[in-house]
Amino acid sequence: MNLDRVREYDVLALTALIWFLGKFVRYAFPPLFGPLQASYGVSNAAVGAAFSGFMTAYALMQFPSGTLADRVGAVRVIAAGAAVAGVGSLAVLFDAPFVALVGAMLVIGAGTGAHKTVAIRLLSRVYPARTGRALGVLDTVGAFGGVVAPAAVVLFVSPSPALATLLSRLPGADWRALFVVTGLVALALAVTFFVRVPGRLPVDADRGPEREGPEPSARDYLALFEDRRITAFVFVTIAFSFAYNGTVAFLPLYLSEAAGLAVTTASLLYSALFAVTFVQLVSGDLSDRLGRFPVMVAALGLAAAALVGIVALAGSGAVVLGGLVVALGLGSHGLRPVRGAYLVEALPERLAGGGLGVVRTLTMSAGAVAPAFVGGVADAVGFRPAFALLAGSMGAAALVATALWATA
Repeated sequence: MNLDRVREYDVLALTALIWFLGKFVRYAFPPLFGPLQASYGVSNAAVGAAFSGFMTAYALMQFPSGTLADRVGAVRVIAAGAAVAGVGSLAVLFDAPFVALVGAMLVIGAGTGAHKTVAIRLLSRVYPARTGRALGVLDTVGAFGGVVAPAAVVLFVSPSPALATLLSRLPGADWRALFVVTGLVALALAVTFFVRVPGRLPVDADRGPEREGPEPSARDYLALFEDRRITAFVFVTIAFSFAYNGTVAFLPLYLSEAAGLAVTTASLLYSALFAVTFVQLVSGDLSDRLGRFPVMVAALGLAAAALVGIVALAGSGAVVLGGLVVALGLGSHGLRPVRGAYLVEALPERLAGGGLGVVRTLTMSAGAVAPAFVGGVADAVGFRPAFALLAGSMGAAALVATALWATA
């Protein structure tokens, strides 16, 4: 009986592991901004634009992956995305010009972009009575990629003598080996997911029930935004995504340059941002019990207050800033499973796959612009003004979510 209970969560476990790897490879890049600038002689704006390219490729995959999963099945789309990301990671091995690195980042972004939209829909079908909890587990495991990534970067950038001897056999800088390991694991997970998961799915969970009537058109998806509440909620997700992605892209550099912390301390605090990801298990479950908006408003309010504090108290030292970074992580991670669960419930069933893809495309596109924006503003006037604008965006998301809750 206990074994059957464990097997019930096979789909969730494999889906979450792929998401962990996707978040790991994404958040391995910001701690490498310093080494990349030193190796290639590029500016904050250049590395920010490269990361924006990664996030843009990720964002552009949201809608097509959702609609494609409705046609060919979620399993095929998730497995293919993991395989593409694996191939892109392996390409980083070779010491090539900066533009080649950017190209590999685009491939990785596209591969990882095929996952989340499809995963949300798949898990909501496999675990319909526990959607909030399942998405909480998904995002919790995924966020641990951000915890592990900075430590892994330190391990490969400053390897031990034994590891340095092993890495010396590879072409290019030592940190490139990190992406070789990532690529091999991604390919292994893609094969395992494709072989294992189909036999564990309930009937109609992969593609969903057959539609009655014609396939949805672009006009059908645009009509979703005639609902003012959906449009307002999309604004909430866009403002949050812009603030969060701009923050995580440059938080290590902000803490070291604007706040004056040592690089190692900044990296540890960056890991702390993701280490509190367990809050998603609580927030997802609470939203199933108490409702989506109370939890969303609390999470966004905490994240906004923490980001304001990070800007206003930049010179207050590691302890204060560490507490604020933890608070930012609690609020930001706490929102994620609730946001996904609300969207699944709010969108019509026949438009759920593509509709979720549309919303996530808009959301992640806003997030994709943020690193380039922060890098450009930081080069022009410094990091603190750039982060102040991000705090304003997070605050706007909290205010609109509060209005939606008050008028529900």
